[in-house]
Amino acid sequence: MSMMQEFKEFAMKGNVVDLAVGVIIGGAFGKIVDSLVADIIMPPIGKLFGGLDFANYYIGLNGQDAHLSLVEAKKLGAVWAYGNFATILLNFVILAFVIFQMVRLMNKARTLNTREAAAEAAAAPAPTPEDIVLLREIRDSLKK
Repeated sequence: MSMMQEFKEFAMKGNVVDLAVGVIIGGAFGKIVDSLVADIIMPPIGKLFGGLDFANYYIGLNGQDAHLSLVEAKKLGAVWAYGNFATILLNFVILAFVIFQMVRLMNKARTLNTREAAAEAAAAPAPTPEDIVLLREIRDSLKK
């Protein structure tokens, strides 16, 4: 089997295609969560803590003035950007929670489908084997 044919078989498996779709959707969803955190959640929190953009909270390690933006402070040397870290951490927590809820719903749906299939299989009587049907016909004809 050639390497190209082997790769084609690998790439066309359902799991690989599902993974590719998941990565693409996950990337787009990650951007939505980034926007939610940066544009909706963090501005009120930043306002509560002094009216600055929360991502601009840092401690200058080279004596930078605390009133500079994070970008300007980084130009002057190393900074400990705890506000940016908190923003990214909040992004992760929201994303992990949403993914957890999606997996939980998928597991519930899968369990429900399995239970329904098991109930249908238990409710439907198994068909009588053909040899038993033939023996019954012979028995009934002998009785006559």
